[in-house]
Amino acid sequence: MDDFSEYVAARWPTLVRSAVLLGCNHPEAEDVVQTALERCLLKWGKVRAADDRDAYVHRILINTFLSARRRRWHGERPSAVLPEYAGLDQTTGVDDTDAVTRALDRLPGDQRTAVVLRYYAHLSEQQMASVLGVPAGTVKSRLSRAVKALAQDPDLAELRETR
Repeated sequence: MDDFSEYVAARWPTLVRSAVLLGCNHPEAEDVVQTALERCLLKWGKVRAADDRDAYVHRILINTFLSARRRRWHGERPSAVLPEYAGLDQTTGVDDTDAVTRALDRLPGDQRTAVVLRYYAHLSEQQMASVLGVPAGTVKSRLSRAVKALAQDPDLAELRETR
């Protein structure tokens, strides 16, 4: 079990960020990652023996995320703004991260997942195909459509103009 603990310690921030980029808020992302890692722990022998452990764990993470989204009720909804601060101008904190998050929100789920796996998790196209259970050509076309959409996104265009 030491290798599982080491794996979790090394990968936790990346897995949480992947879940955030897939569409979770931060507390929900931590819950999704925790659930995914619980599933990994139960089958750690199989995960450890996988040809590509990171791809295997990301597949479990995506399945966990999709399962959570299919539920009718998601439980509590944490609020980013406390009621006593609701009247304050929240636009002063808009930054690059917010612009990227808004752009990702506009992508269809399959394209968003492809972008997260390729450009954040740094999986190869072959690893992505394995994770998503689709041919490599499908991965390439999803990425191509996503990159084209992101290149035309107005929020990201504003970022390019400021640089």
